[in-house]
Amino acid sequence: MKAIVQDSYGSADVLRFEDVDRPVLGDRDVLVGVRAAGVDLGVWHAMTGLPYLARLGLGLRAPRTRVRGMDVAGVVVAVGSEVTAYRPGEEVFGTGNGTFAEYAAVREDRLARKPAGTTFEEAAALPTSAVTALRALRDQGRVQAGQRVLVIGAGGGVGSYAVQLAKAFGAHVTGVCSTSKVEVVRSLGADEVVDYTVTDPTDAPERYDLVLDIAGNRPLGRLRRVLTTRGTLVIVGGEGGDRLTGGMGRNLRAALLSTVVRHRLRFFFALTRTPDLETLAELVGSGAVRPAVDRVYPLADAPQAIRDLREGRIRGKAVVSVG
Repeated sequence: MKAIVQDSYGSADVLRFEDVDRPVLGDRDVLVGVRAAGVDLGVWHAMTGLPYLARLGLGLRAPRTRVRGMDVAGVVVAVGSEVTAYRPGEEVFGTGNGTFAEYAAVREDRLARKPAGTTFEEAAALPTSAVTALRALRDQGRVQAGQRVLVIGAGGGVGSYAVQLAKAFGAHVTGVCSTSKVEVVRSLGADEVVDYTVTDPTDAPERYDLVLDIAGNRPLGRLRRVLTTRGTLVIVGGEGGDRLTGGMGRNLRAALLSTVVRHRLRFFFALTRTPDLETLAELVGSGAVRPAVDRVYPLADAPQAIRDLREGRIRGKAVVSVG
């Protein structure tokens, strides 16, 4: 089968388009004929092995998994001996390892049936980013109807879903993004949009019940300035920092500070599971959430998709189509 592979850490230049063997199917695995695969920053981190701390899970000297890609949408081809939820021919979406390929083995508990009325490309844009947004708002942020929510990074993958989900929960949403993404964020339903190249949202007089800082690196003090007295800050991911720990330093400081201040300061890394995917499928089916797919790339161009994402050229989500 055709796949995007790598044998060493580095930039997108280390990726190659090659023929490899189909993945071996475990007892609880589902073999998916991949139709599309989502692109997110997690793929970039796995490709570069940065921060170095991540290599404890990825592989110390080289990636344990040669084929890149995590999010997937496609058709069930075969199932492991202990799989009971799916059968060949069903359309599914979820997360696995090595999805930038014609076939991928995905654990049964990380899949759900594809939302009705969506294309494979739209479904592939959902799993990691939309689940992260859902859990950031619902589980970590405890968002309530009528609250004021600030989404920093609203023009990216997670942010595009956070805006829509916060609105679905009944919140008043302010999205923060760059100039090129203002209209996209507004089209997603944001009540207000702040262009951070013009205005620093942490300098504004407004106060928010919940702030989501997505893949950001603003100091905690500035983020706390725009919280209400009992407001909540949820740090989603985190870029910047040193090459050893990346954004983890700020995340750990937030956890420690949260024990001595009235603000709730949280950070987390979401794992995709079937119940959350099913919740998203219902929201997509109802029209409350729609995948904001900006660009679709053929499988051979997956390295360029990663470059474009990392350099901020994607508004919403990028997807690789596997035909």
